[in-house]
Amino acid sequence: MRTLVLGGTAWLGGSAAAAALDRGHDVTCLARGSAAAPEHAAFVRADRDTEAGLSGVAGTRWDAVVDVSRHPGQVRRAVADLDAGHWVFVSSGSVYAQFADLEQGEDSPLLDALDGDVMTSMEVYGPAKVACEEAVRSGAPSHTIVRSGLIGGPGDWSGRTGYWPWRFGHPVSDEVIVPDDPGFPCAVIDVRDLADWIVTAAERRPSGVFNATGATTTLGEVLELARDVGGSGARPRPIPAARLAELGVTAWMGPRSLPLWIDDPEWRGFATMDTSRARAAGLRTRSLRETIVDTAAYEEVRDGPRHAGLTDEDEREILRLDRTRG
Repeated sequence: MRTLVLGGTAWLGGSAAAAALDRGHDVTCLARGSAAAPEHAAFVRADRDTEAGLSGVAGTRWDAVVDVSRHPGQVRRAVADLDAGHWVFVSSGSVYAQFADLEQGEDSPLLDALDGDVMTSMEVYGPAKVACEEAVRSGAPSHTIVRSGLIGGPGDWSGRTGYWPWRFGHPVSDEVIVPDDPGFPCAVIDVRDLADWIVTAAERRPSGVFNATGATTTLGEVLELARDVGGSGARPRPIPAARLAELGVTAWMGPRSLPLWIDDPEWRGFATMDTSRARAAGLRTRSLRETIVDTAAYEEVRDGPRHAGLTDEDEREILRLDRTRG
């Protein structure tokens, strides 16, 4: 197959390009060039924000195009300018209008689409992806829309899936700060499994929208796996959400945060989705343990800051303050 990956140099796009190469595809990656494309992939340097940004690939008949963009204008231009047998667009579970319910299906209500061509901040990420989906549905007769859940695994730049095994492997005390909410629902899809499913969709051309994430588990189970993989023997120190807020600790991502957890009942189902449709069409996901083991190994050699979790200094301070109160 002749496959074009719009992107192909960052984490997910590069993983999809590599998976397509492994299956014998003739792969071309189009991107700005801030990172290298996978070995053996052709590379076209381009700026998709310009009118002629796709000129270097517009004269070719592609068996499949894979697009991971979050900017509606880029997707509209690509659908209009490219000749593709099938389109695979990677969207997000963030398109859904509510997250109180667990494992919602693809027919659940969506946010209103972004009115504009550019996603200007993460606050409009969901609406931007809705607008991108609309562009694909209206412009690509043969298409698969993949609504991804939280992506984890080796290369997770955010640190959301790597923080817990790293922290249990590198504790600053005999205790590790965790939310006192072990039943919080969690789900993660390994980037390698998502990449394989994207290539499967390019090959088999399933039509429509498909949720893609890992099996639903709990924060407590994630922490137990992380503790086992970390191997330090440190024990969890559960702290209630109200106390964490007093100590300046936030949820999910960002400085001084605890990942894979949200203290809001309206967001309790955020990470989970019903994936039965995608699994029937070929999605396969590995065990969470395998993902955590491999992500822990990546954390030992990662280059760059982690964007979720507590620093050592944060951890020491919060443990001291909480123990003093206790």
